[in-house]
Amino acid sequence: MRVPKRLRRIPLLGNYWENYRRMTMIKKVGVVGCGAMGTGITQVILEAGYGVVVREIDASLLDRGVKAVQKGLERSVEKGTLTAKLKEEAFARLSGTLILEDLKNCDLIIEAVFEDIEIKKELFKSLDLICPKETIFASNTSSLSITEMASAAKRQERIMGLHFFNPVQMMPLVEVVKTIATDHEILQTVLDFVKSLKKVPILAKDNAGFIVNFLLTPYLMDAIRAVANGVASIQDIDTGMKLGCGHPMGPLMLVDFIGLDVLFKGTNSMFNEYRDSRFAPPPLLVQMVRMGYIGKKAGKGFYDWSDPKNPVPQSLKF
Repeated sequence: MRVPKRLRRIPLLGNYWENYRRMTMIKKVGVVGCGAMGTGITQVILEAGYGVVVREIDASLLDRGVKAVQKGLERSVEKGTLTAKLKEEAFARLSGTLILEDLKNCDLIIEAVFEDIEIKKELFKSLDLICPKETIFASNTSSLSITEMASAAKRQERIMGLHFFNPVQMMPLVEVVKTIATDHEILQTVLDFVKSLKKVPILAKDNAGFIVNFLLTPYLMDAIRAVANGVASIQDIDTGMKLGCGHPMGPLMLVDFIGLDVLFKGTNSMFNEYRDSRFAPPPLLVQMVRMGYIGKKAGKGFYDWSDPKNPVPQSLKF
């Protein structure tokens, strides 16, 4: 919708129409990847009233993801944040596919696939060829270079980062990441979209780790070094940061929630960019990833998660 020139001269009315136009640019959203992050992103977008097409690489992953979204919507009803009627309407706006081309009619596509830069670059390259010129692309990466992803596509001005935090349904923050090529109007459209999800956007330039992980990662690396150097036990380190600094959980339990494999990839990416020893992965982190001690999803990390409601600190041998 274009605002007539005579109306644009009226500042308040012109601003109203510009805001309205941006808000109506996004109606249908594509989500690539239906794992923990993809299902959470899908759920909050559905609850905000948008249609969503979610794409996975095989039927079993897609079925599992769609069921997870349905369960998430049901939990919202149980919590009283969504009515049963709105839950049914939201779920009816969801469709799943195994075919990437089925995303071509989406106004915004958010990728939430595995943290591998080559996979993401190939995805954006393919989407660039499939989708019309109006489509906006975003990556949910927590630390990888948006610039490098955008370099694989022609419409670099319409590609940005949209980093949701886990669990998406509970965490209010979204990092919106711009590159040197990002179009200002497209950026504003995405900021408005994030607000429509009842999330709080913060704007970051495209540097490794953006804002939160740039500050968080050295803290987590130091906690791992403290364990390895015998500064204190896993339990006491976590208790110290919880009770001494008011953190909701200790750094080592947080590492287990994030996934040591995910953290390892992220800190490597930041170390490669900054060449700063604060981001260098400690030997203990490398060893644990190699041995499959990658956190809660594997049942073991710094804690034994055999009983998820009562995790027990591991007795790590050095």
